[in-house]
Formats: sequence, C-alpha cells, structure tokens
Amino acid sequence: MSRIGKRPVKVPAGVTASVDGQTVTAKGPKGELKFVVNDEVLVKLADGEIAVEPRDESKDARSKWGLSRTQIVNILEGVTKGFEKRLEINGVGYRAAMQGKNLQLALGFSHDVIYEAPQGITIAVPKPTEIVVSGIDKQVVGQVAAEIREYREPEPYKGKGVKYAGERIVRKEGKKK
Repeated sequence: MSRIGKRPVKVPAGVTASVDGQTVTAKGPKGELKFVVNDEVLVKLADGEIAVEPRDESKDARSKWGLSRTQIVNILEGVTKGFEKRLEINGVGYRAAMQGKNLQLALGFSHDVIYEAPQGITIAVPKPTEIVVSGIDKQVVGQVAAEIREYREPEPYKGKGVKYAGERIVRKEGKKK
C-alpha cells in the first residue's frame, strides 16, 4: 500500500488548482502546469485539497498512486517556488558563459559547445565555473541539467568535467611506477 498516496495535497495560497477528469491544472505566480493522471488512479478536488486514490487494488494501480500524488505536489511547488539545479565545472580552461540566451561551454574540445535552452528554462552563469538551471517543471529542469553534464561527465582520475553541486566523485588512484 502507498503511504505517501494516502495524504491529501493542500493547494497553497495564491494557486488555483482544478481537476477536469484526469487532468490536474495548477496556475500560480510563476506560470501554469498540467499533469494528466493515469486512468487507474482517481483524483478529486475538495476543500482546497487534492485527494488521490487507486480505482482498484491491482498492483499497477497501487504503484501509480504514490507517483501521481508526487507529480501533483511537484506541479504545485513548481508554480509557486520553481526548481533549480546547480552544476559545477572543474578543470583547467573549462568554463561557461552566456551567449545571448544560449550557454557556451569550453570543455577541452577543439570547439566550444553551444547549448540552446528549451522554452521555460532559464540558465544563469554567476561564475565561469558555475551554472544554474531553473524553471517551473521539475522534470525539464533535471533533464536540461543532465544534458549539460553529459557533454563532459566528471572523470575519476582528476575529477575534471561538469558535475552537480554537492555530487561526490569517487576518485581512482593513478598508475604506479
């Protein structure tokens, strides 16, 4: 049984939420997000709370119950606060800069990598070795951060590359004579 799915989701102040069939829509100060809940899960809006419950006791319905509640929490948090991921760049000569709305990365290749941010995502470079990806959709923010990290993942010998802030790189010992 899902323990997280049992708790109803409170709609925060300043957010208008509506449930139309299987579609949950949230409008807030940062924007508007929609989430289509799986057919095996029932969604109800009452008294400023969104309740989620499985339609039957099948394993599939119970497994999507907690996921649906968490997705609804994420869209409500996204339209109020938004989400952000921080990336750090380590390595001699590795740096990032903004080129208009595009991110320009110098990562040791013979050319600079230009990353075009998708709609609704803001990329900022406070320092040449730091990148901040922010937006209202948690999944898209994480995907953009993962795509940027993928250009040069941190290597285990010197730790050079793009990593998440706070990520621990397991280091290996080099060759011995």
